[in-house]
Amino acid sequence: MLVSERMAHPVLTITPDVPVQDALTRMKLDNVRRYPVVDKSGKLIGIVTDSDLMNARPSEATTLSVWEISALVAKITVERVMSRKVITVTENTTIEEAARLMADSEIGGLPVMRGDKLVGMITETNLFHIFLEMLGARTAGVRITMEVTDAPGKLAQITTLINDLGGNIHGLGAIQGESTDTSTLTLKVADISLEAIQKALEPLVVKILDIREEKGTV
Repeated sequence: MLVSERMAHPVLTITPDVPVQDALTRMKLDNVRRYPVVDKSGKLIGIVTDSDLMNARPSEATTLSVWEISALVAKITVERVMSRKVITVTENTTIEEAARLMADSEIGGLPVMRGDKLVGMITETNLFHIFLEMLGARTAGVRITMEVTDAPGKLAQITTLINDLGGNIHGLGAIQGESTDTSTLTLKVADISLEAIQKALEPLVVKILDIREEKGTV
C-alpha cells in the first residue's frame, strides 16, 4: 500500500502571516492538529502543529503584565513558531516507510509531495485506520492470536486449513514472537466456530495465546 492511496487531500494549508490565535481557531474548525505552511506561491516552507501554536509566547514576556503579554501574543504569527525543517514523503512512499519516519522522528504527520508540489498529508490517524482494516477490527468473527514457528510454509499451512474448514480470513497481522524462532500471528476469521478453529489449529501452532468471538462494529 502506498501513501497516495490513504493520504488526505486536498490538503489544508496556512500561510506564515496568520496570527497564532487565528490559526488555533481554524484548527478547531477544520478538526486537524497540524498545517503545512505555504508561501504566496504555494511552496511548502514549514509545518505548524497545535502544540506549537498553544505554546507560543513572546520572548520578552518575563517582566510584562498579563495585559501586555496578551497583546504581544496576539501579534505572534505562524512564521515565528512553525518548524522550518519539514520531513516529507512522496505519493509513491510505502505506508510502512511513512510510519517508520513518523515513529523515528516522533511526529504525527507528513506532507506528501509530487516534485515540489504539496498534494496531501499522511497522518497517524490514517495509519490507525489502516491498522484496523489489516486486523479486521470492524468485522465479526473469531479473533485468534497464536505463537507459531517461524518456518517456510507455516502461514500457508494455517491459511489452507482455514480454507478447508470453510473459513474466511478478514484480517491478518504478524510480529516477532516470544523467541527469535517464533512469530506471533493474529487472524480474524469468519464462518467458523471458535471451538472448531481452536481444535483445528492447536496441533499446528506452538500455543494459542488468545481466542475470542468478536461481533464487529460499524
